[in-house]
Amino acid sequence: MAKFYVQSGNIRTVISADDGEKAALWIVHRAMQQVVPVYDDHELSPEQKSETAVIKGLIVLGNSILVNEVGFDHEDSQEMDTFELVMHWQQLMAALSKLEAML
Repeated sequence: MAKFYVQSGNIRTVISADDGEKAALWIVHRAMQQVVPVYDDHELSPEQKSETAVIKGLIVLGNSILVNEVGFDHEDSQEMDTFELVMHWQQLMAALSKLEAML
């Protein structure tokens, strides 16, 4: 397995994976496992909600996930759309759920 430097939003981490997409999916998985905070205050802007999540130590993903085998902040990083990765992650979780139901 190769080592990938993955960054998005407030997360920068190193992941061992078979390829860059699998490394990015692992970050999506970690983010989706979190308890999503519920805000009763409808007057908070999306930026204020994001700041609150960061303060509480939650993983906040950006619109894209950057993956590189050399290091962080490289111009040649592979850029993947976060929404597309979340959709792929959801399909994987649905497939796992169906497999578990078969057991």
